[in-house]
Amino acid sequence: MSSNANLKTVELPGSMTVRDLADALGSTPIDIIKVLMSNGVMANINQQIDFGTAEIVASELGFEASMLVIDQVEQEDAGEIALWKRLIANEPAEQLSARPPVVTILGHVDHGKTTLLDAIRQTNVVEGEAGGITQHIGAYQVTHNDKRITFLDTPGHAAFTAMRSRGAQGADIVVLVVAADDGVMPQTREAYNHARAAQVPMLVAMTKIDRPNANPEHVKQQLAELGLVPDDWDGSTIVVPVSAKQKKGIEDLLEAIQLVAENIQIQANPNGQVFGSVIEAERDKSRGVTTTVLVQNGTLRMGDVLVAGTTHGRIRAMFDDHGEPCEAAGPSAPVSVLGLNDVPVAGDLFRVVENEREARSIVAEREEKAKETLEAARRSRKLENVFTRFQAGEMRELRLIVKADVQGSLEPIVSSLNEIKGEDEHGEIHVNVLHSATGNIIADDVSLASASDAIVLGFNVAVDNAAARQAEVEGVDIRTYDIIYRLTEDVEKALKGMLEPEDVERVLGKAEVRALFEIKKIGVIAGCRVVDGEIKRTARMRVIRGGGKVIFEGPISSLKHERDDVREVRNGFECGIGIKDFVDFKVGDVLECFVIEKGKAA
Repeated sequence: MSSNANLKTVELPGSMTVRDLADALGSTPIDIIKVLMSNGVMANINQQIDFGTAEIVASELGFEASMLVIDQVEQEDAGEIALWKRLIANEPAEQLSARPPVVTILGHVDHGKTTLLDAIRQTNVVEGEAGGITQHIGAYQVTHNDKRITFLDTPGHAAFTAMRSRGAQGADIVVLVVAADDGVMPQTREAYNHARAAQVPMLVAMTKIDRPNANPEHVKQQLAELGLVPDDWDGSTIVVPVSAKQKKGIEDLLEAIQLVAENIQIQANPNGQVFGSVIEAERDKSRGVTTTVLVQNGTLRMGDVLVAGTTHGRIRAMFDDHGEPCEAAGPSAPVSVLGLNDVPVAGDLFRVVENEREARSIVAEREEKAKETLEAARRSRKLENVFTRFQAGEMRELRLIVKADVQGSLEPIVSSLNEIKGEDEHGEIHVNVLHSATGNIIADDVSLASASDAIVLGFNVAVDNAAARQAEVEGVDIRTYDIIYRLTEDVEKALKGMLEPEDVERVLGKAEVRALFEIKKIGVIAGCRVVDGEIKRTARMRVIRGGGKVIFEGPISSLKHERDDVREVRNGFECGIGIKDFVDFKVGDVLECFVIEKGKAA
């Protein structure tokens, strides 16, 4: 980073929440979230971010960040022991036996991770990959001195941070790749933090030593500052110089891995409970769901029934890391299996159960629990529940995103909202309008609300289908109004704990006006085609015109299919629609059919 004298310096830990970063930089969490969003990272106030990400945020806010050096004892206590390691601890000691070490290769992008693994397993992966960046976690086994080593090839690009984190959690040993001509970079520190958090021993592969501008001693100095003191500097970290292209140092690296493996107990029970981790999964058109798993205990066999997250299935085919069919896979073996009913999430723990009935029961229970968790999140984010959250100390301000049809409406709404205040026993509660703009409510508004724990308010605007779906999934509360004082009144009531549960609007369908017909004694009827959902005679209708502006809202007065009066018309069919007290239809108008359902107390 630049050493510009104008930059303030700050020491940051390897991992911290958005709130902690805001405190360290003397900023607000909202400002931090906005910088993260501008860099393509969606995070809420309590989300953990790594040093590399925090360093970028700090730089944009005028700081030069450096890694906070933590005492070694604190480092050892800082990480969380992976679930699979805790499960293995429950196996009878007398039944445990040595298994091949599982090694993951981490480091900065372009420092040669895939090229190094390519040299180790004598294949060529790099040429077929976009930009030379590994797109998926793969798993491979090699044999050295008649002993096997399993490698997890984790992606190196910053966009795949979450996958890299899961890779570190699944490993016994981490090989940290650092280029001799480039040194320790932000993603090197990030990888180091993942490995440290997983309490996994590390050794360093110093790549590209054949480059004319290689500076190994400078790299060792940087490693020492990071907390990885090289063994030839009287430290405990093995640093192996390698040149993947010239095949130099590969044997030394494998020797070092086996040396580290001998110094730690890497064991499993081949006859014990079968479980492991999902490495990657995809849906293949011809073969169905293909899942690569790493067996971490027990022996996985053809015909076993697996449960992984909210997916399950019986293994109907199994292949080793060379793509050859196999019947069984013991501890540390990576295999691809066919038979799961859906694509599991990379990093999910899998286990073998007695039968498919038990598997379905476990998945149903997990899905129900996930549904309850999401529903609880939705309830807590409702406007009528904010006062309860204030009293519980969960929040001290009501964050809002406001959208209106025109600037003339938007400005007085925002001005009125900023004047509203409430109070409880903990002090004053105020409104914070994070974002305000004209136009319909779109997915970006929902993303910002989700990331910042905010509520979306709309005045005389529509909600895009994509935004509505995203809000449903992420539990974001969207409220639309056509009278300004009702909007401000609801917010004021919410801050005083007086807002009753809202009546919930449910959109049933949409129709597009294709033609107009004037009928005596009835008035103007809109000839329409239903383009989404269904239109119901008992529902209300909203007329949307042009850029999404709501023109009118009222009950349906007539609904016809051909010449017949009907109760409903489904997607794809044509119909005639009349709306009470409205005749000003225009071709191209969108008619949104909806019902109001009585709100339930949260």
